[in-house]
Amino acid sequence: MRRQLYLIAGFLSIGLGAIGAFLPLLPTVPFMILAAFCFARSSPRLEAKLLNHRQFGPHIRRWRERGAISRRGKIAAVAAFGFSIALALILSPWPWFLIPVAAALIGGSWIWSRPEA
Repeated sequence: MRRQLYLIAGFLSIGLGAIGAFLPLLPTVPFMILAAFCFARSSPRLEAKLLNHRQFGPHIRRWRERGAISRRGKIAAVAAFGFSIALALILSPWPWFLIPVAAALIGGSWIWSRPEA
């Protein structure tokens, strides 16, 4: 039962990552890292496929080995946070627009604290 849940979570993560390739606010690589984590516990064949993927494999391996995020990834994350904050300032009333600001400050500082590839 647990293996099937990890397999389902892995496929959901890949689906969200695929959507994230087209939507700027949804990150792709973190979902692929999550999918690799889930597949490691459910399907070694699918995990190997992700680890050997031309685009996502290096990111997944760097994350697993050193917890590293590339400079380009950090910049993209901060840009997405900035876009989210701008949308919240435009569309949300006081004090609700402070939630994405707080999330960006917390998430952004954590992302920048990670080692670089």
